[in-house]
Amino acid sequence: MITMRDVTKVYPNKVVALDNINVDIQKGEFVFIVGASGAGKSTFIKLLMREEKATSGEIIVNGRNVVKMKSSEVPYLRRELGVIFQDYRLLPYKTVFENIAFAMQVIESPRQMMQRSVDSVLDIVGLREKHKNFPGELSGGEQQRVAIARAIVNDPSIVIADEPTGNLDPETSWDIMDIFQRINAVGTTIVMATHDKAIVDSMKRRVIAIENGHIVRDEARGTYK
Repeated sequence: MITMRDVTKVYPNKVVALDNINVDIQKGEFVFIVGASGAGKSTFIKLLMREEKATSGEIIVNGRNVVKMKSSEVPYLRRELGVIFQDYRLLPYKTVFENIAFAMQVIESPRQMMQRSVDSVLDIVGLREKHKNFPGELSGGEQQRVAIARAIVNDPSIVIADEPTGNLDPETSWDIMDIFQRINAVGTTIVMATHDKAIVDSMKRRVIAIENGHIVRDEARGTYK
């Protein structure tokens, strides 16, 4: 599903964020990307969705060569991915239902399918009864559930999450991780950047540790360390 070959990212200020990265992530894997602030894990995530472009090397995501991709092709790549951020990025003047449905409107899904799919993902994240609420009426954990629902409503093969529990208390974080595990259980590949040691150590999934732009550890059932 994801391949990185000899990937380097140098920012305009000459900071080397990633240096000669090589990674393969298979369909259905659940992978944690860990490391200290500034280690390069957010850059790793941004390269996958082409929010940043690699300076050199090759990145294949879902069969697409992300590095050689034209800017006009990037939106089509992102339609195939489910992306979740630490800060939710919900539309404040749209209801829960409308926020999720917006992801389907972008790809011009039929209205009948939209109703059915949004209801289905609201059930997955446990928010069916709040479909008419606005983001400002929800807790942080509920807003992140909406963001997850929006990310999976188009049934993506890959979900990419950048610090999705970073703004949440520990109990709420575990609730969110339970949703991610259920998504992964049906075959969705998940790549998650996180600094949450307790979650990583407990879940025993694959861990890729980045330090100073280099992969220093890649373990099938790893810990944060």
